[in-house]
Amino acid sequence: QVQLVESGGGLVQAGGSLRLSCTASGSIFSINGMGWYRQAPGKQRELVADITSGGSTNYADLVKGRFTISRDNAKNTVFLQMNSLKPEDTAVYYCNADLRRTSWGYAREYWGQGTQVTVSS
Repeated sequence: QVQLVESGGGLVQAGGSLRLSCTASGSIFSINGMGWYRQAPGKQRELVADITSGGSTNYADLVKGRFTISRDNAKNTVFLQMNSLKPEDTAVYYCNADLRRTSWGYAREYWGQGTQVTVSS
């Protein structure tokens, strides 16, 4: 079994900051990309940011310059530092990891359960 567990969500005022964490645990051989997605009520899930095992990053235009993604490969953990938060950032944030459970197996995606981020105006 593989689990992705997120933490760090909550309620914050506009202009504030939050730091999300997500740790993958269980039977894991290697992790390729890790990322954060979000889904607001009535909207589709969208990519926020992702990061390769080598540290290359990619951001959605809406969060560039405000959010920073990073990871600790030794701890199978990915972080999302969110600064200058806006009410439109309000959503459930999901962690995603593309990983292999064995050396001979194929990589597949796993998802966390989501953590609520609410930004008040």
